[in-house]
Amino acid sequence: MSGPAGDAPAWDLVLSSGFLAFARHIGFLDAIEDASASGSFRVDGVCGTSSGAMTGALWAAGWPARRIADELGQRSPIRWMRPSATPWRGVFSMGGVIDHLSRLLPDTIEELPRPFGVGVIDAAGEARILTSGPLAAAVAASCAMPIVFSPVTLGAAPYQDGGAKDRIGLAGWRAARGERATMVHKVARSAGPESGPLPADVLVVESARSGANFFSLGDLEGQVKETRRATWEMLGAAGLRPASSPSSDSAPSNDSAPSNDAEG
Repeated sequence: MSGPAGDAPAWDLVLSSGFLAFARHIGFLDAIEDASASGSFRVDGVCGTSSGAMTGALWAAGWPARRIADELGQRSPIRWMRPSATPWRGVFSMGGVIDHLSRLLPDTIEELPRPFGVGVIDAAGEARILTSGPLAAAVAASCAMPIVFSPVTLGAAPYQDGGAKDRIGLAGWRAARGERATMVHKVARSAGPESGPLPADVLVVESARSGANFFSLGDLEGQVKETRRATWEMLGAAGLRPASSPSSDSAPSNDSAPSNDAEG
């Protein structure tokens, strides 16, 4: 698609944690792509936690939302999982996830074409937003649910799923980026702490739980459509899209090459 005008208002996207909520985030990003093509706004930075980190990293790297759906929907989550060599730290290892993501993403966060943040918790259980360093490992760490997965070591420090402390990561992201115009995609809580109230200046799309499990992502097509519609309605209410709806509300197609033009 054509990129929006360079002088359009710049927005940051923040994608919450949500248990295997890839389809929810894909629907959100699919609507963002269509609306940004109108030139009414552009996406400057992206932050994600857990499933939001994985989906957001691929999108920030240039993968269209519909291509992300094809990639993440082609295998059940259990096929990414490997037994941990240290089961007392977590039953499964994120090694398989890191290996796979390393083939799809740039080596480091800094190499992405737009600013990107990854929500994690550190060894003390405190929430952090990583904005530099190995990308695939950081995303895997953000998805490493405590007890289920062993921590991922970055440098000399272990990190795990940021959703265990802060499901959205907005405060940490704004600490790094400043108070910029921000859209949050908030997936309903499956685990982890409740999310506190968000600032009044943030636009929010709320989605239901994914209903996924380690053996199936469930109704991926239906979730994408449902979240896309909710996002389109929010963008319309905020005056950030054309008055008419897209010509198609179809499920993700087989777009093959990574390239989205919604970047700043």
